[in-house]
Formats: sequence, C-alpha cells, structure tokens
Amino acid sequence: MIDEWITSAWSELAMVVLSGTVTYGAILAYTRIVGLRSFSKISAADFAMTIAVGSLFASTMSGSTPTLSVGLVAIATLFGGQWLVAFLRRSSSTVGQIVDNQPILLMSKGRMLEDNMRKSNVTRADIYGKLREANAINLDEVLAVIFETTGDISVLHSKDPDAKLAPELLEGVAGKEALPPDLLAISNPSA
Repeated sequence: MIDEWITSAWSELAMVVLSGTVTYGAILAYTRIVGLRSFSKISAADFAMTIAVGSLFASTMSGSTPTLSVGLVAIATLFGGQWLVAFLRRSSSTVGQIVDNQPILLMSKGRMLEDNMRKSNVTRADIYGKLREANAINLDEVLAVIFETTGDISVLHSKDPDAKLAPELLEGVAGKEALPPDLLAISNPSA
C-alpha cells in the first residue's frame, strides 16, 4: 500500500512529462493567441481564470483524469471565455458592472473609514500592512487607500503636504465622497 503512494511505473512518469509538456505548450500558445490579459489580475474574472487554468494544468498533467485532450479543450474554453468576458466588458459598461467588484475607499487623508472597511471585510492590520509595503512612514502622508476590484489594496501617498489627487484616479471608487474636497486636484478636461 505504501508503495502505491511513493512509486509509479516508468510509463506513468513518462505520461506526466508528456502531458505536462504538451499542456504547458498549449497554455503558452493560448496566451499568445488571447493576449497578455490572460493572466492579469484586473478583475475578479481574470483572477478566477488564473486559478482555474492552474488547477486544470495540474490535473491534466498529473493523472489520467481529465485526459490530455479533455484538459486541453477545457483550458482552451477558459481562455475563450476569459477573452469573451474581457471583450464584453470593453463593449458594455453594464457587463463590467455585473462582472467586476467596485473599488472602495478604505482610508482618506490618514483617517480609516470604518464603515467601508466593514463592508470590505478589511481590518486595520490589513491596511497597516499595505501602508508598510508602500513605504508610507506617516499617516498624514496617506492621501487615500483603495480596495481594488482584484482584492489588492492601493496606497496613494506623498511627502508633499500640498499634494492633490487627480479625480480621474477615483473614477468608480465607492466612498470617494469621504475625501476632503481640497484633496482633489482640478480635473484635466483634456484627459
């Protein structure tokens, strides 16, 4: 019994190598066809795509189920679906609203926005970690902290006490009305 967990026949190992090589090559080819967006983290759909492809890759190369052909078709279907969702998001703002999460403001001018943090299920410790990661050394330097559609947290900070945020950077961000009006730069009409 222990033998079955540790060893395999050479033919099985050869099939793993063959399946892994073919599947990896197919993923590279699909990425070239569909484009760089394939493994981005711009939206929740993109993130789901990355996880699903990784799972199918591992399943296809490490066992007989799914078969190599089924695994390749399944991965191609994911790439096609991801391309279609990206195309529809570009073509229709309604699709974007359905598929994407809305970014939300978590911190404004050094002040935590507790209601938004609660809605997003984000703790102070999460935000402090992101502030350290962004090399923010003083809460007064933090203009805004935004929980992005991908689950990433963006930190907008500056050492300049007169720094202003471009309103375009806050487009579609829930809770942006919590920002002090004097923190926003005058919008650039040519942008």
